[in-house]
Amino acid sequence: MEKVGIGIIGCGVISAAYIKASKNFPILEIRGLADMRTEASEARAAEFGLTSMRIDAMLKRDDIDIVLNLTVPLAHTDVDLAVLKAGKHVYSEKPLGVNLVEARKVMDLANEKGLRVGCAPDTFLGGGHQTARALIDGGAIGKPVAGSAFFMCPGHERWHPAPGFYYLRGGGPMLDMGPYYITDLVQLLGPVASVMGSTARPRNERMITSKPLSGTMMPVEVSTHVAGMLEFRSGAVVSIAMSFDVPKHKHTPIEIYGDQGAILVPDPNRFGGEVQIAKTGGEWEAKPFTHGYTEGEFRSIGLADMATGIRKKRDHRASGALAFHVLEVMEAFQKSADEGKRVEIESTVERPAALAPGQSGGNLE
Repeated sequence: MEKVGIGIIGCGVISAAYIKASKNFPILEIRGLADMRTEASEARAAEFGLTSMRIDAMLKRDDIDIVLNLTVPLAHTDVDLAVLKAGKHVYSEKPLGVNLVEARKVMDLANEKGLRVGCAPDTFLGGGHQTARALIDGGAIGKPVAGSAFFMCPGHERWHPAPGFYYLRGGGPMLDMGPYYITDLVQLLGPVASVMGSTARPRNERMITSKPLSGTMMPVEVSTHVAGMLEFRSGAVVSIAMSFDVPKHKHTPIEIYGDQGAILVPDPNRFGGEVQIAKTGGEWEAKPFTHGYTEGEFRSIGLADMATGIRKKRDHRASGALAFHVLEVMEAFQKSADEGKRVEIESTVERPAALAPGQSGGNLE
């Protein structure tokens, strides 16, 4: 299949993971790197033997079909709009926007120009999560009726070299980690109907303990503990908590409870991980993978699926529509907490198509 030219804007920490993983997918060819800080794109280009260029030069290149937007959340909308105005498809890191108003600008412009929007996360395409979906769809736990989803840690200032953006508008545990969990839940259970939420921000400042900024105080503008309930259009009800304020816990990432059994879904920030099933009254049993992309880092699979969709003229799975729905759900937690009531979700989305069993090797159907 003819390769799809990729340009990357934003050469921070996550760009290395995307560049490395892109080598697993023969349809992708990275043809340029750019960053507002020229030294960042030059350093990353030297590291991987790629070409550094200015952003305006990238947007004029005829051989770049999709621009991968890996900037910080507050820059996502501006970069996405610039890419679309240049007539190119865009695939963004999550979230799609810092709020629905910003995200809607991107979706409206893409629809107007007949261009595609893709958005992370794409980990739900990993073998662990596709195996879990195949089991649920195959009736292994009966009808899903409830579940739980937990990500809780002491905060990213322990390890990230520049963690300040995680605590500014567009950050926080729900907008940072929530996309992995809610996107996976939507692909497993379908769209969300309503949200009830409670939030907390115990500190207005936090100390960075990672290098090179160890000892620096940073402001906190967002809720750092978000909890609540998701009610799905299918009728399933899932409890969820996303937190940067928990020193330790023993919750599993995602559990789905059906009327005939339960399933443990692996960490949605990873592609693999063990899937376990317990029938009513029985014990947990590990299930073999039915899908590929389980061992290693594949944080370009959504981009490759989008590129394949362009060439084959089919829908891509990590879509802007999916990301928009997930963003509305995430935003609803703070709204629910502020207003003290359930928030109905206006958008809806079809579950992304499941991958074919056994698929691997970088070629996506």
